Amino acid sequence: MNKKLVNFIVKKYLKWDKKNPFISISALLAFIGVGVGVMVLIVAMAIMNGTSKQFEDKLFTMNYPLSIYPKVQKSVTKDLVNSIEKTFPKLQLSPYITSQAMVQNGSDMGGGVVFGVDMKKEMQINSIYKDAVKNLSKLNKYDLIMGKGLKDELYVTQGDKVTLYFTSLNPSGFSMLPKMKRFRYQDSFSSGLTAYDKAYMYTSIEALQTILRKEKNVYDGIHIYSKNPFDDIKKIKSVLPDDVGIVGWWQQNGNFFSAMQMEKMALFIVLMLIILIASLNIISSLLMTVMSRRKEIALLLSLGCSIKDIKSIFLRLGLIIGFSGIVAGVIFGFTGMYLLGHFDIISLPADVYGTSKLPILLDKLDFIYILVGSISIVILSSYYPAAKATKIDVLEVLRNE
Repeated sequence: MNKKLVNFIVKKYLKWDKKNPFISISALLAFIGVGVGVMVLIVAMAIMNGTSKQFEDKLFTMNYPLSIYPKVQKSVTKDLVNSIEKTFPKLQLSPYITSQAMVQNGSDMGGGVVFGVDMKKEMQINSIYKDAVKNLSKLNKYDLIMGKGLKDELYVTQGDKVTLYFTSLNPSGFSMLPKMKRFRYQDSFSSGLTAYDKAYMYTSIEALQTILRKEKNVYDGIHIYSKNPFDDIKKIKSVLPDDVGIVGWWQQNGNFFSAMQMEKMALFIVLMLIILIASLNIISSLLMTVMSRRKEIALLLSLGCSIKDIKSIFLRLGLIIGFSGIVAGVIFGFTGMYLLGHFDIISLPADVYGTSKLPILLDKLDFIYILVGSISIVILSSYYPAAKATKIDVLEVLRNE
C-alpha cells in the first residue's frame, strides 16, 4: 500500500469542498452527531450508575448487609449470637426485637415499625443510627429514636413523651386491650429514603423485652455487617442450624435493582441509536465524496493505484470523522460529569434524594461498552462507502466523464 499517496489524498478530501459544500457539511454533521451521542451516553450512564449506587448504599444501611431470622419460635438466641461471633470474629452483629406499633403525640398519630436494639452494637453496623445518637451520652430504657418523616408528622420535639400502641394484646376482664407504653423522644434520623424515615423507630432491646414479655436471651433476629456479604452469606449459612435462615439485602430488594438494571440497558440501547443515526451521515458523506470524485478514482486506478489503496482512502476518511467525534464526545462527556458533580447546575430536593447534587459515577465496564459500540458503528459505517469506491468501472468513467 502506498501510504504517502493515501495520506496525501485523505488530507485533500478532508479540506472544505468549495464546489460541493454539502459534502463537507454532511461530514461535519456526522462528527457532531457522533460526539453528541457519545457525550450523552457517558453522562446518562454516569447518572444512572450514581443513582443506583446511592440507593444501594442507603438500602445497604437500612436493610443491613445480612440478616438472620428464625424459622421457628425462640430459635434465635444469645447462644447463637455468641457462636457466630466466635466463628466469624471479623463480622459485627446486632441482635434485635421488632414489632409494629402506632405512635401518638397529642391528637396526632402515625404507624410504623419499632426496633429494640443494643445501642453500642447497633452503632457499629448502622451509620444512620450512629449519627442520630452521637450527641447523646446514653439512651435510657424507654427512650425513642424515630425517622425524621414520622417526627415531622407528629410535631415531636426533644424530650416530648409519646405513646406507643403495640399489635400484641393484653387481656382485661372480658376484653382485649392493646399493649401501650409512653416513651421519651430523644432524636431523629434521616436516611434519605422517605419509606424508612416515615416508618422506622428505635428503642432499647430491654424495653421491648419487657413490654412484649420476651425472654431475655431470645431475639427476633440478628443484623450483620459484612464487607463481603455475597461471600459471607454462604459461609454463615453452612454453620447455621436448620431452624434459622439468613437473607442478604440484595435478596430483599431484588425487584427494585432488576428494574433499574433493565431501565439502564434500555437507555443504553436508545442512546446508542443516536450514534447509529449520526453514522448515517458518515455513509452519505463518503458516498457523495465517491460520486463527486469518480474521475479522480478512475484516473488513480488507471495509473496503477491498487484497489486496496482506494479502499484505504475512504475507510480512513470515515474513521477520522467518526473517531474524532468519539474523542470529542469523551472529552465533553467527562467535562459534563465534572460540572454536574461539582456544581449545582441541576438541583435535586435533598429531602427526597438525600443530596442536592446529581449523583455521578461512571462504571469502567459501561465506558468500555460505549467505546466498543461507538467504534464498531463507525467502522461499519465507513466500510460500505469504501467498498463501493472500488466498484467503479474505470473505462466507462474515463470514456464518458
